[in-house]
Amino acid sequence: MPTLTAADGTELAYHVMGEGEPLLCLPGGPMRASAYLGDLGGLSGHRRLVMLDARGTGGSGIPDDPATYRCDRQVDDVEALRAHFGWERVDVLAHSAGGDLAILYAARYPHRIRTLSLITARARALGVDFTDEHRREVIALRTAEPWFEAARGAYEAIWSGSATDADFDAAVPFFYGRWDAAARAHAAAEVEQTNESAAGGFASSGAFDPAAARAAVAGLDAPVLLLAGELDSGPRPHVAAGIAELFPRAELTVQPGAGHYPWLDDPGRFTRTVAAFLARGHGPSAG
Repeated sequence: MPTLTAADGTELAYHVMGEGEPLLCLPGGPMRASAYLGDLGGLSGHRRLVMLDARGTGGSGIPDDPATYRCDRQVDDVEALRAHFGWERVDVLAHSAGGDLAILYAARYPHRIRTLSLITARARALGVDFTDEHRREVIALRTAEPWFEAARGAYEAIWSGSATDADFDAAVPFFYGRWDAAARAHAAAEVEQTNESAAGGFASSGAFDPAAARAAVAGLDAPVLLLAGELDSGPRPHVAAGIAELFPRAELTVQPGAGHYPWLDDPGRFTRTVAAFLARGHGPSAG
């Protein structure tokens, strides 16, 4: 797999699939290898997906300094990938916790962002978090599911901080719009794909300065897409709407029936939505 060298000497791996204009993809987790993104529901049929494995995940090397797992310190890795390809400006897509990294990158390098697609994305970088109330909203939406009774208690235990490994396993269906064979296979790969020790440092003290980030993105000229899942708790659609208001050129779309991984729940709708946004947002070519 292709690699580049980060500013601190850590080897970073990336994966390329598809043809056409590049789309730089940042995975979430936090600290989950980009393999879980697949081809984003067929988006590789529209764009050349360039997927970064964050340091310490997938094919990327383990840094000498574990403190560099902190989200704000990984911004330099994103910039290193952009510089590696020589893009003047680039479309960036981020999922889940990767949203924080993408927001911090946009805050520090606004002139490098062509468009920004935030897919069921976190925004702790902007001071927005997800609450117990949001999770209770999702519980109320899933009561008719055949797995609901077995999963409800486990889901509540996770957010109360008392969860066991068995609770995490039992609650997984809440994160998917459809708990089918594809969702089960996707969920089963999470532990192997995630660097748990690194994940603990991703949002550690000092990672975020929400006031500074809000001020920076308030001047971002690039179009921004907020794509929320109707059934997702992080963020709920109304929370994603609030995040969108923090950007001057943002639009919100809510994917019906989708959980936290909307490209799995309805690949066709997801691909059409993102591809159409990217087409609308294009200025000069990224190269």
